[in-house]
Amino acid sequence: MSPITQTQESTCESKTHSGLPLKVPDGARILIVCDDNPDTDRLSTVLQEAGFVSECAKSLTAGCEAAKSGRFQVVVSTPLLRDGSWRRLTDIANHYDLGFEVVLWARNFDLAEWVEALKDGAFDVLDAMCDPPKAVEATRRALWAAYLKGAGPSPSVTSPQKAA
Repeated sequence: MSPITQTQESTCESKTHSGLPLKVPDGARILIVCDDNPDTDRLSTVLQEAGFVSECAKSLTAGCEAAKSGRFQVVVSTPLLRDGSWRRLTDIANHYDLGFEVVLWARNFDLAEWVEALKDGAFDVLDAMCDPPKAVEATRRALWAAYLKGAGPSPSVTSPQKAA
């Protein structure tokens, strides 16, 4: 089995705080980099229900390779995996000028670590035990920030083929 899996593609509408409909743009892609299967499954399901298309990588190495492809506008990662730190992702975004945003999905982050992560380039830090709407809202904000930086879907970037 490939270290990267893709969820079913769908789009759905939700409401903004002002009550206006907000649709996840076609082509918006989220990469989840996490080696904890229950956390990955939970986050992937929550994002899919909100209309996001996501792919999962079980290691930082696989996540970095996927991020280099330019298919993603947001990468949600646990802070530390067996093969490295989330900071490699921000290095890739900056080095290759990809413009994606990195959101951290952490279980144990104190205030000092949170502040340091934001200073080091993370868009946001989420508590992995938080309510799903917070994860969806943070991902939406990161998506729009990535779009403002020019990280929209590119017609020249192909999506991975679904397994037959």
